[in-house]
Amino acid sequence: MFFIDIMLAGGGLMVKYPSGSLAAFRKTANKPKIRSVYQHKKSVSFSDRGMTLEQQINESNKYYLEEEIAVVHKKPTPIQIVKVDYPKRSKAVIREAYFRQASTTDYNGVYQGYYLDFEAKETRNKTNFPLKNFHEHQIFHLDACLKQQGICFTIIGFTSLKRYFVTPASFVIKSWKTKNKSSMTLQEIEEHSIEIKSSFRPTLPYLTAVDHFIADRNVENGK
Repeated sequence: MFFIDIMLAGGGLMVKYPSGSLAAFRKTANKPKIRSVYQHKKSVSFSDRGMTLEQQINESNKYYLEEEIAVVHKKPTPIQIVKVDYPKRSKAVIREAYFRQASTTDYNGVYQGYYLDFEAKETRNKTNFPLKNFHEHQIFHLDACLKQQGICFTIIGFTSLKRYFVTPASFVIKSWKTKNKSSMTLQEIEEHSIEIKSSFRPTLPYLTAVDHFIADRNVENGK
Protein backbone atom coordinates (compact mmCIF):
# COMPACT_ATOMS: atom_id res chain seq x y z
CA MET A 1 0.00 0.00 0.00
CA PHE A 2 1.27 3.45 -0.91
CA PHE A 3 1.00 6.50 1.35
CA ILE A 4 1.04 10.24 0.75
CA ASP A 5 2.46 12.41 3.54
CA ILE A 6 0.32 15.45 4.35
CA MET A 7 1.35 18.25 6.72
CA LEU A 8 -1.66 20.01 8.22
CA ALA A 9 -1.34 23.76 8.71
CA GLY A 10 -1.17 24.98 12.27
CA GLY A 11 -1.15 21.59 13.98
CA GLY A 12 2.12 20.11 12.72
CA LEU A 13 0.35 16.74 12.16
CA MET A 14 1.80 14.47 9.47
CA VAL A 15 -0.77 12.11 7.99
CA LYS A 16 0.03 9.21 5.65
CA TYR A 17 -2.95 8.89 3.27
CA PRO A 18 -3.63 5.75 1.20
CA SER A 19 -4.96 6.18 -2.35
CA GLY A 20 -8.03 4.50 -3.83
CA SER A 21 -9.25 3.54 -7.30
CA LEU A 22 -11.84 4.76 -9.81
CA ALA A 23 -15.02 3.17 -11.17
CA ALA A 24 -17.37 4.13 -14.03
CA PHE A 25 -19.71 7.13 -14.18
CA ARG A 26 -23.49 6.98 -14.04
CA LYS A 27 -25.56 9.96 -15.18
CA THR A 28 -28.54 11.45 -13.34
CA ALA A 29 -31.75 12.94 -14.76
CA ASN A 30 -32.60 16.64 -14.91
CA LYS A 31 -34.25 18.10 -11.81
CA PRO A 32 -37.97 19.09 -11.79
CA LYS A 33 -39.07 21.86 -9.46
CA ILE A 34 -40.90 20.44 -6.44
CA ARG A 35 -41.89 21.45 -2.95
CA SER A 36 -39.89 20.12 -0.04
CA VAL A 37 -41.53 17.44 2.10
CA TYR A 38 -40.69 19.45 5.20
CA GLN A 39 -40.67 23.16 6.01
CA HIS A 40 -37.67 24.89 7.57
CA LYS A 41 -38.02 28.15 9.48
CA LYS A 42 -37.46 31.24 7.34
CA SER A 43 -38.51 34.00 9.74
CA VAL A 44 -35.10 34.29 11.39
CA SER A 45 -31.77 34.24 9.58
CA PHE A 46 -28.29 34.75 10.95
CA SER A 47 -26.66 33.86 7.61
CA ASP A 48 -23.75 31.50 8.27
CA ARG A 49 -22.72 33.34 11.49
CA GLY A 50 -19.05 32.91 10.60
CA MET A 51 -19.25 29.11 10.76
CA THR A 52 -17.38 26.78 8.47
CA LEU A 53 -19.33 24.65 6.01
CA GLU A 54 -18.76 21.61 8.20
CA GLN A 55 -20.11 23.41 11.27
CA GLN A 56 -23.23 24.47 9.37
CA ILE A 57 -23.86 20.92 8.17
CA ASN A 58 -23.28 19.50 11.66
CA GLU A 59 -25.79 21.94 13.15
CA SER A 60 -28.28 21.09 10.41
CA ASN A 61 -27.85 17.37 11.07
CA LYS A 62 -28.46 17.96 14.77
CA TYR A 63 -31.70 19.77 13.92
CA TYR A 64 -32.81 17.03 11.51
CA LEU A 65 -32.15 14.40 14.17
CA GLU A 66 -33.96 16.29 16.94
CA GLU A 67 -37.00 16.84 14.71
CA GLU A 68 -36.93 13.19 13.54
CA ILE A 69 -36.57 14.32 9.92
CA ALA A 70 -33.38 12.44 9.05
CA VAL A 71 -30.47 10.63 10.66
CA VAL A 72 -27.19 11.86 9.18
CA HIS A 73 -23.78 11.82 10.86
CA LYS A 74 -20.23 12.79 10.04
CA LYS A 75 -18.13 9.68 9.50
CA PRO A 76 -15.26 9.13 11.97
CA THR A 77 -11.85 8.62 10.37
CA PRO A 78 -9.83 5.85 12.04
CA ILE A 79 -6.15 6.78 12.39
CA GLN A 80 -3.06 5.06 13.75
CA ILE A 81 -0.97 7.37 15.94
CA VAL A 82 2.76 7.06 15.31
CA LYS A 83 4.40 9.92 17.20
CA VAL A 84 3.19 11.90 20.22
CA ASP A 85 5.00 14.74 22.02
CA TYR A 86 4.31 15.74 25.62
CA PRO A 87 5.25 19.43 26.01
CA LYS A 88 3.40 19.32 29.34
CA ARG A 89 2.38 16.43 31.56
CA SER A 90 -1.28 17.24 31.09
CA LYS A 91 -1.05 17.90 27.35
CA ALA A 92 -0.26 15.50 24.50
CA VAL A 93 0.36 16.68 20.92
CA ILE A 94 0.03 14.22 18.03
CA ARG A 95 2.90 14.83 15.60
CA GLU A 96 2.52 11.96 13.18
CA ALA A 97 -0.26 9.54 12.28
CA TYR A 98 -1.68 7.69 9.32
CA PHE A 99 -5.12 6.60 8.21
CA ARG A 100 -5.77 2.90 8.83
CA GLN A 101 -7.80 2.80 5.63
CA ALA A 102 -8.72 5.19 2.83
CA SER A 103 -11.38 7.62 4.01
CA THR A 104 -14.48 7.86 1.85
CA THR A 105 -16.85 10.82 2.14
CA ASP A 106 -17.71 13.13 5.02
CA TYR A 107 -21.33 12.21 5.79
CA ASN A 108 -23.86 9.43 5.45
CA GLY A 109 -27.28 8.59 6.82
CA VAL A 110 -30.90 7.88 5.96
CA TYR A 111 -33.79 10.15 4.93
CA GLN A 112 -37.30 9.09 3.87
CA GLY A 113 -36.03 5.54 3.45
CA TYR A 114 -33.14 6.57 1.17
CA TYR A 115 -29.45 6.14 1.92
CA LEU A 116 -27.56 9.45 1.74
CA ASP A 117 -23.83 9.77 1.17
CA PHE A 118 -22.11 13.08 0.54
CA GLU A 119 -18.96 15.15 0.71
CA ALA A 120 -18.58 18.77 1.88
CA LYS A 121 -16.06 21.04 0.15
CA GLU A 122 -15.22 24.75 0.47
CA THR A 123 -13.28 27.14 -1.73
CA ARG A 124 -12.39 30.82 -1.59
CA ASN A 125 -12.33 30.95 -5.39
CA LYS A 126 -15.06 33.08 -6.91
CA THR A 127 -15.27 31.61 -10.41
CA ASN A 128 -14.46 27.91 -10.16
CA PHE A 129 -14.02 24.89 -7.91
CA PRO A 130 -10.74 22.92 -8.30
CA LEU A 131 -11.29 19.23 -8.96
CA LYS A 132 -8.03 18.38 -7.20
CA ASN A 133 -9.98 18.87 -3.96
CA PHE A 134 -11.54 15.46 -4.61
CA HIS A 135 -9.46 12.34 -4.01
CA GLU A 136 -9.69 9.34 -6.31
CA HIS A 137 -11.00 7.06 -3.57
CA GLN A 138 -13.81 9.55 -2.84
CA ILE A 139 -14.87 9.48 -6.49
CA PHE A 140 -14.75 5.68 -6.42
CA HIS A 141 -16.87 5.57 -3.25
CA LEU A 142 -19.53 7.98 -4.57
CA ASP A 143 -19.78 5.99 -7.80
CA ALA A 144 -20.12 2.72 -5.89
CA CYS A 145 -22.91 4.17 -3.74
CA LEU A 146 -24.74 5.44 -6.84
CA LYS A 147 -24.68 1.91 -8.25
CA GLN A 148 -26.43 0.76 -5.06
CA GLN A 149 -29.17 3.38 -5.59
CA GLY A 150 -27.90 5.74 -2.90
CA ILE A 151 -28.60 9.48 -3.04
CA CYS A 152 -25.09 10.91 -3.45
CA PHE A 153 -23.95 14.49 -3.78
CA THR A 154 -21.47 17.15 -2.75
CA ILE A 155 -22.23 20.34 -0.84
CA ILE A 156 -19.94 22.99 -2.30
CA GLY A 157 -19.44 26.26 -0.46
CA PHE A 158 -18.06 29.36 -2.18
CA THR A 159 -17.05 31.07 1.05
CA SER A 160 -16.11 34.42 -0.51
CA LEU A 161 -19.51 34.62 -2.20
CA LYS A 162 -21.47 33.07 0.70
CA ARG A 163 -23.13 30.71 -1.78
CA TYR A 164 -23.83 27.02 -1.29
CA PHE A 165 -24.66 24.38 -3.88
CA VAL A 166 -25.84 20.78 -3.62
CA THR A 167 -24.22 19.15 -6.63
CA PRO A 168 -25.16 15.61 -7.78
CA ALA A 169 -22.30 13.14 -7.45
CA SER A 170 -22.87 12.07 -11.06
CA PHE A 171 -21.85 15.51 -12.34
CA VAL A 172 -18.82 15.65 -10.05
CA ILE A 173 -17.68 12.20 -11.23
CA LYS A 174 -18.15 13.14 -14.88
CA SER A 175 -16.17 16.38 -14.42
CA TRP A 176 -13.41 14.60 -12.48
CA LYS A 177 -13.01 12.01 -15.24
CA THR A 178 -12.96 14.54 -18.08
CA LYS A 179 -9.48 14.69 -19.56
CA ASN A 180 -7.58 17.98 -19.10
CA LYS A 181 -10.40 19.41 -16.95
CA SER A 182 -8.95 20.93 -13.77
CA SER A 183 -12.03 22.60 -12.28
CA MET A 184 -15.79 23.04 -12.41
CA THR A 185 -16.71 26.62 -13.25
CA LEU A 186 -19.21 28.48 -11.11
CA GLN A 187 -21.52 28.64 -14.12
CA GLU A 188 -21.37 24.85 -14.55
CA ILE A 189 -22.12 24.34 -10.88
CA GLU A 190 -25.06 26.75 -11.08
CA GLU A 191 -26.46 24.85 -14.08
CA HIS A 192 -26.11 21.36 -12.60
CA SER A 193 -26.75 21.99 -8.89
CA ILE A 194 -29.43 23.21 -6.54
CA GLU A 195 -28.45 26.35 -4.66
CA ILE A 196 -29.43 26.53 -0.99
CA LYS A 197 -29.39 29.52 1.34
CA SER A 198 -27.92 29.66 4.82
CA SER A 199 -30.75 29.93 7.35
CA PHE A 200 -31.50 29.47 11.06
CA ARG A 201 -33.08 26.07 11.72
CA PRO A 202 -31.69 24.19 9.92
CA THR A 203 -28.56 26.26 9.36
CA LEU A 204 -28.07 24.81 5.88
CA PRO A 205 -31.29 23.18 4.57
CA TYR A 206 -29.69 20.74 2.16
CA LEU A 207 -32.60 18.29 2.38
CA THR A 208 -34.62 20.61 0.16
CA ALA A 209 -32.19 19.63 -2.61
CA VAL A 210 -32.37 15.96 -1.65
CA ASP A 211 -36.14 16.14 -2.17
CA HIS A 212 -35.42 17.04 -5.80
CA PHE A 213 -33.05 14.11 -6.18
CA ILE A 214 -35.69 11.76 -4.76
CA ALA A 215 -38.23 13.17 -7.21
CA ASP A 216 -35.76 12.47 -10.03
CA ARG A 217 -35.43 8.89 -8.84
CA ASN A 218 -39.20 8.46 -8.77
CA VAL A 219 -39.48 9.82 -12.32
CA GLU A 220 -36.78 7.40 -13.50
CA ASN A 221 -38.66 4.52 -11.87
CA GLY A 222 -42.01 5.62 -13.31
CA LYS A 223 -43.58 6.48 -9.96
